Amino acid sequence: MTMRPRASLGRILEDLGTTLLDVVFGTADHEAVVDTVVIHDALDDTMPMRGALVLGVGITGDDDALDLIHSMREQNAIALVLRAPVHLGAAAMTALSAAEIPVLALTRGASWAQLAAMVRSMIAEGDLSDRDTPTLGGLPAGDLFALANAISTLVDAPVTIEDRNSRVLAFSGRQDEADGPRIETILGRQVPERYMRQLEDRGVFQSLYRSEDPILVEPVGAGDSPSFPRVAHAVRAGDEILGSIWAAVQQPLSTDRLRAFKDAAKLVALHMLQIRAGADVERRLRADLLATVLEGGAGAADAAARLRLQDHTCVVIAIAPSEHTTDGADTPDARDVAERQRLADALGMHLGAVYQRSAVAPIGNLVYAIVGVKTGAENADVSAERVINDFVDRLGLTGPMLVGIGTVATDLTVIPRSRRDADRALRVLAQQRPDGAVARFDAVQMDALLVELGDVARAHGDRATGPVAALLEHDREKGTQLVETLSAWLDAFGDVTTAAAQVYTHPNTFRYRLRRLSEISGLDLTDPDARFRAMVQLRLLRGERA
Repeated sequence: MTMRPRASLGRILEDLGTTLLDVVFGTADHEAVVDTVVIHDALDDTMPMRGALVLGVGITGDDDALDLIHSMREQNAIALVLRAPVHLGAAAMTALSAAEIPVLALTRGASWAQLAAMVRSMIAEGDLSDRDTPTLGGLPAGDLFALANAISTLVDAPVTIEDRNSRVLAFSGRQDEADGPRIETILGRQVPERYMRQLEDRGVFQSLYRSEDPILVEPVGAGDSPSFPRVAHAVRAGDEILGSIWAAVQQPLSTDRLRAFKDAAKLVALHMLQIRAGADVERRLRADLLATVLEGGAGAADAAARLRLQDHTCVVIAIAPSEHTTDGADTPDARDVAERQRLADALGMHLGAVYQRSAVAPIGNLVYAIVGVKTGAENADVSAERVINDFVDRLGLTGPMLVGIGTVATDLTVIPRSRRDADRALRVLAQQRPDGAVARFDAVQMDALLVELGDVARAHGDRATGPVAALLEHDREKGTQLVETLSAWLDAFGDVTTAAAQVYTHPNTFRYRLRRLSEISGLDLTDPDARFRAMVQLRLLRGERA
């Protein structure tokens, strides 16, 4: 079986070359396996670069370039990508030659985020799949880029494969032979809005989705730049429209090529269905692997290796997106399940742009993530808190979301503890900040201990005793607020003015209530042990009410 390397530099250049990337210096090792994408940050050099395609965003001068090249050489990075046109001095070129690092130029107009997302998708294709990848029509199942190149060869024209919303799923080589609208479409991974309106006004999409044969689409108005006709064909699975194939032609296709184009649509449909089914399978597999790592045990090491988290310092993150809803049979609400999956997908994309290694999946009613950082990195949980706060701010949530961040796990055996700590932080937030918040376990450890002490008390059937019990009984019988008065006084460290303001009472009235509660309950407010016992009981009462 013939297969292309899933994440080799050659594969990346084959699929993205001539359109997005071009080798401008050095010799690219097409067999070199790209493990990750690193976006270079001159202010933060902690990101590991071993096996990485490094995106040199903002690199313009030799000084910045020399520092980056030195780091790439030490860590065995694969290649450096710079914005075209590339202008480096002799010193940088000499350093690149000595390090044997090729330089790729990113086409002007293409975004760094787009390039990073596309390369990561190629890397992810092989992360969780079996070695014996199934084939469809002689091509690896789901490899739309290879299929686009094959169709391009059959019809002798550059080809794109698009979904129902005219988003580009894959494209062939030779796009430089196409026109301006096609190049703009490739760079944006989406047919531009002004061209979409022209096609819709002409009724092109209606004709496309109704026709059983390829249709000819007249050129769109592209201003002064030339525009070529298109041959398009809908991609169907039964009655469902999955997308379409578009070939930019400069002359009509022959009968044989039209037939080949039509037959190719059937194969594209199989590959698109395989991708859709494979996405569900990979999500389930990723969730199983993540759950295994979080639980620990005999299979944790193998699961971590498959998630590429081995040999990393890790932090576990637990997220409760909203209150879980169930019906009478305790069946999860479908909207909750969909919400958790969307949240997991968004979080996975966000973490993938920040961390070299991460894994995210919904497990049960929560979404869990493990982020891997450079071994020996300090304050990994603090960094994770900043990243998650940024994610929450960007997400623009309409409902509450609670996020617990566990302790730092220096090796795989400690990850289950980090998971437990993340869960414990979530419980604290559920009691104290149900409207949504992010908390590290280290910051709420004592609160977590109080929550668990409340669990023990309830399990034993314990109730408030002593002075607090007497005050509770008096409040119930007389309708007073002596428990509230005591709680406010303890919270204010005995400052009557502050405590009185907290319960909207005049300080003299507050002092009178203090004397009354001391008389009724027998509580000695000058005894630190008595104050501590009362404070703990009141805290546990708050937890019960929460």
